[in-house]
Amino acid sequence: MLIKRKQTTSTILMIRPAAFGYNPETAASNAFQQSEGAENKEAIQAQALAEFDGFVEKLRSVGINIVVVEDLPEPVTPDAVFPNNWISFHTNGTVVTYPMYAPTRRHERRGDVFNILAKDFDILHRIDFSGNEAQNRFLEGTGSIVMDRANRLAYACKSPRTDVGLLEEFCEWADYEKVQFDATDATGQDIYHTNVMMAMGDDFVVICMETIRDEQEKAQLEYYFRETEKEIIHISLEQMNKFAGNMLQVENQAGKTYLVMSEQAFKSLLPEQISHIKRHTNILHSPLYTIEKYGGGSARCMLAEVFLPKKINK
Repeated sequence: MLIKRKQTTSTILMIRPAAFGYNPETAASNAFQQSEGAENKEAIQAQALAEFDGFVEKLRSVGINIVVVEDLPEPVTPDAVFPNNWISFHTNGTVVTYPMYAPTRRHERRGDVFNILAKDFDILHRIDFSGNEAQNRFLEGTGSIVMDRANRLAYACKSPRTDVGLLEEFCEWADYEKVQFDATDATGQDIYHTNVMMAMGDDFVVICMETIRDEQEKAQLEYYFRETEKEIIHISLEQMNKFAGNMLQVENQAGKTYLVMSEQAFKSLLPEQISHIKRHTNILHSPLYTIEKYGGGSARCMLAEVFLPKKINK
């Protein structure tokens, strides 16, 4: 049995969008995005802001610390609301930045975000994988990697956005063991990010096993879940398509945990699935329909967990 470490955090970074909208660059590999009505840019941006602000309010209402950073108007970054793809934060004070598949998304990496967090947290090291973009090698943060931080395991499904060699480099740096596999949707297209088909909790995992066709890879996953004492909560392909895999467990400042998801994801769940989840944690959901439709991502994608050590003397 592996040594337990902390899986959840009470501090989350979120980016308030300035120009949210449908991005054709990302749509090529993201089957969740929809373009119908995408020309109504002002209405989409207004609705996305309303969803974002409502989501932040719900998270704060239960005692979760949300650090909101305003997106910059220039350059235009339609996917800035999904910061978990370009940055991750670690308990040893390290910040990791990642190479992004879509050129427009590379502008999301911002140095001022470090300065904002450095007011309250110790940033001791920087690891930057973004130079790999020149070789068309990508690894999109905690979208590509679903981390079992407690057990030092990095789960990842292979896709154009998840380079296996870079995954190995990350694991070597972080002292994680990689658990890689193939996952495809009903049409046979690669699942673009691991975090849309699985979500890792303290003592459970929500996963769409239907996406994994190889029986040996399924058995491997079941082995790791068993060894790390995770109850498997299965979701269907249809539920995955409603973002039921795109969830994140967080905690409030009193240590009470919540599995955060969108309203669409919650409504897709069956009563027995909800009951299983509630055995482990509370549920918090919020309407994110516009962000899901045009961005192709949901609640988990909007949340970048801050595990950095807090400053003792500010």
